[in-house]
Amino acid sequence: MHAVARNGLLPATSHANRNGAIASTPRRVKTSDDRYLKILGERVRDARARHGMSRRMLAHDSGISERYLAELESGRGNFSIVLMRRLAKAIDVSVAELVSEEAARPLEYKLLVERIGRLGSEELVEASNLLTQRFGDRIGKAERLALIGLRGAGKTTLGAMLAKRLGWEFVEMSREIETEAAVSVEEIFDLWGQAAYRRYERRALERIIGSKRCVVLATGGGLVSEPATFARLLDSFRTIWLQASPEEHWDRVIGQGDHRVEGSGDSEALVDMRRILAQRDALYRKADARLDTSGRTLRQSLNELLTVARGGGVHYSATSANRSDPR
Repeated sequence: MHAVARNGLLPATSHANRNGAIASTPRRVKTSDDRYLKILGERVRDARARHGMSRRMLAHDSGISERYLAELESGRGNFSIVLMRRLAKAIDVSVAELVSEEAARPLEYKLLVERIGRLGSEELVEASNLLTQRFGDRIGKAERLALIGLRGAGKTTLGAMLAKRLGWEFVEMSREIETEAAVSVEEIFDLWGQAAYRRYERRALERIIGSKRCVVLATGGGLVSEPATFARLLDSFRTIWLQASPEEHWDRVIGQGDHRVEGSGDSEALVDMRRILAQRDALYRKADARLDTSGRTLRQSLNELLTVARGGGVHYSATSANRSDPR
């Protein structure tokens, strides 16, 4: 008869130990639960990378030990996760539906999600464009411009210069978040963690949308990892992705004296930066336009950025018409 696996174990096999006694060792077999834990670990690791978090940062914010997180990311998570998956499968619902803390969505939302779930990649792009055209803020997008990209892309420097050339207001998201929280960004992370930072970020964005026109916004690099906030940005701003190579990002961050990258070797930090870029690449590509600043001078990047901005229908104010190019 064929052996039957229970809990991922086959019947024990016998072997002699060093004393000649017969010992038995259960044989481990791969199960769907093992595969699920492996996928779960990969998703946790990828999500952490998208948010630009080290394992130590995640351990601090979640109250979960680094050792457990390492086990989870390597596919050796707590078995209770597997039990939750089995429960959801038996009920025929998603795990997300069981653990979600959000209020129940209306039936129309669930039906829409089901319909969208059947679309292919190209159809999803078309559906997204249709929704943006129908429900997006087209007038607002012509009067608001947002720069997205990783740290060191030049969002703050180029954004301030672009706003000056256009005669618009320049706004830096990190400063607006500090206004919302009434404490510094560093204190937000120290006191409440990244989740709180993202809540303040969303509030700041809503305030900017509701109160400002003719504005250039320099966003934080991780804003794109928050789906609801990023969707709101895409609907309300013309977005431009400022790109650069990982090496240039790294050199610029070091040149800015950013203390957040200290404490690890250059090679390890570069690996982390490449991982973050890889995880966010598809998100950054949702921008309305892209500009690669690699190997370009500040003046060259600004002139090209102005060209990109004009291509999106962004207009100059009367006060900016006679301003000369920066030197």
